[in-house]
Amino acid sequence: MGKRSQKSSVLMVCVGNLCRSPIAEAVMRDVVARAGLQGEWHVESAGIEDWHSGRRPDERALNVLARHNINYHGKARVLAPEDFFEFDYIFGMDLSNLAALRRMAPKGATAKLLILGNFGLKPDERIIEDPYYDIGEAPFEQIYRQCSIACKNFLKQARLKQIM
Repeated sequence: MGKRSQKSSVLMVCVGNLCRSPIAEAVMRDVVARAGLQGEWHVESAGIEDWHSGRRPDERALNVLARHNINYHGKARVLAPEDFFEFDYIFGMDLSNLAALRRMAPKGATAKLLILGNFGLKPDERIIEDPYYDIGEAPFEQIYRQCSIACKNFLKQARLKQIM
């Protein structure tokens, strides 16, 4: 079970914690709530870089979440060494995130480092692309869709103890 009590714990990570990881966090919380498992799971998000610490997510991310009736009140924070011990699962959104997580993981870290898109998405959709420099909300809607599929599949597999 998770280190933050007896809950299983998930940390969603992207570069700045403004676009992808807040959407993934919000979607995972929603998936957990819809399954009635809020008491069993703890979900947060963080960024690899501290460029945006303390800021609210990108407005486009918040708009997409709101369209799907998901409220998000978190603020960006940077990944900390203790996260690798306090969370059961740390998800990168792309291969670059995963490589950074592996480099940053302290010796003896216990968290499983994974790619969120590996859970239920087609091979050509597994990378959750950074939309920060894109125009409009369409890329954020795509991220929402990817996260919805991946989070549901991850939760299902985790509950069946199928995560290696």
